[in-house]
Amino acid sequence: MTPFGRKVRELRDAQGIPLKRMAQDLHLSSAYLSALERGNRGRPAPGLIMQIAGYLGCIWDEVEELKALAELSHPRVVVDTAGLGPERTELANRLSQRIRDLPDTAIERMLAIVREAG
Repeated sequence: MTPFGRKVRELRDAQGIPLKRMAQDLHLSSAYLSALERGNRGRPAPGLIMQIAGYLGCIWDEVEELKALAELSHPRVVVDTAGLGPERTELANRLSQRIRDLPDTAIERMLAIVREAG
């Protein structure tokens, strides 16, 4: 699941909106909306983000959050380390090889470091 998909599902569930109804109302297939929520689809287009935000009645700060989460939600990330030092390249490669096996506590610590730096 991507950060964007998790947030959309949380908002939809909080309002008691079934996935099939939301998909129908937005003129999407329920399979596509489900895949978007689960992170099996790429980043949604800006227009779709706004459509979802409007449908869910998001206020300004929630819309901005959805946009930011969409930017962080591409399920197939490519990290370009060209021109960076060997430690950075090693980190990117090791992370890509082992991210599935890292414990949640390690992920949380790394996320905190990256968020603090950024």
